[in-house]
Amino acid sequence: MRSENPGQAALSCLAGSRAVRGAILAALLSLLPLQDAAAHDPGLSSLTIRPRTSSLEATLTLAVKDAAQLAELDENHDGTVTQVEFGRSRWQLEGAIARQVVIAADGKIAKDKSIRSRLDENNNVEVRLDFDAVVFSRLEIQSKLIASLPLGHRQYLKVQDSAGETAFERLLSGSADRATVQMPQTNWRTSAVESVRSFANFLSLGVRHILTGYDHLLFLFGLLLVARGFFSALNIITSFTIAHSITLAVATLRLVQIPSRIVEPLIAVSIVFVGVENLLRGEIPKSRRLLTFGFGLIHGFGFASALREAGIASSAGGIVLPLFSFNLGVELGQVMVAAVTLPIIWKLRENPMFVARWAPVCSAAVVLLGSFWLVERVCMN
Repeated sequence: MRSENPGQAALSCLAGSRAVRGAILAALLSLLPLQDAAAHDPGLSSLTIRPRTSSLEATLTLAVKDAAQLAELDENHDGTVTQVEFGRSRWQLEGAIARQVVIAADGKIAKDKSIRSRLDENNNVEVRLDFDAVVFSRLEIQSKLIASLPLGHRQYLKVQDSAGETAFERLLSGSADRATVQMPQTNWRTSAVESVRSFANFLSLGVRHILTGYDHLLFLFGLLLVARGFFSALNIITSFTIAHSITLAVATLRLVQIPSRIVEPLIAVSIVFVGVENLLRGEIPKSRRLLTFGFGLIHGFGFASALREAGIASSAGGIVLPLFSFNLGVELGQVMVAAVTLPIIWKLRENPMFVARWAPVCSAAVVLLGSFWLVERVCMN
């Protein structure tokens, strides 16, 4: 056999190594698009729609990085969003979402009446919209905002029925961003059960709201502290009940709206005023019933905020029962508090030392607590 020339062997080896290096480089380059795709995850969000007593609620949950595509949340572009940054840009985000989540009930576009958003502990953004839609058999849903999110983004759509059961599920995308849902029909027995359940839920909500509403309780305590007997206390409680029932209904029906940044400080003012009046006059003033009625009107606007958070709005037919049951719950809570505190106050007032010294001390405490809440609420707003 003829041996190969050393020069030719070297060139052949060099050519072979270049071929190997070229193959390796091509393989590495072919991996780059995969790495880039992995670094730019298109993401997944969720949209849950559920009927409420007098409205239709839509809850959108998405990652902060996706929400930042809709509004300027990351102001310093450091990759994180603080609660302060979110608070400054939330209105821009809510406006963008309200325009791009479209729901039609039986062919009629549902109008959003309120929208709330928050940054949760898992660094997700949750946006909740309430729509004016009560009775319907078909929903048409379109999530236009998918087009504003990274290419390939998916959105998990879930529609629930009035019992909270899942009636429809679908994965939406930029090319398929809408769905039509035929809602299951309910019979009169189901409606009756739902009505009873709704009554009980709002009754319980009213009781809990007054028992945990320490500002309302302190106001009542200040009023009842100088009440001498049953009828005196009854007049005070009745005036407060009638007044806050009026404004609770008016505010829930959206006939009159006063921002919480005004209502909450005024509630604190009412507490301070009652405490100061107790200190100056000592006994129950003749005008206490009118005073209670006036401040009760303000407290009613405070109660209305709890109903709005529970999804109550000015939709025909679905508001009377929740409004009545919630108000009844508030009254039951007041009666429970009065039944416990009044006998104690009346017993203590039999002691002249209590009337002369400890009653003024209690009134001073009412003033101090009310003043603290007033400063806190003014500063927060």
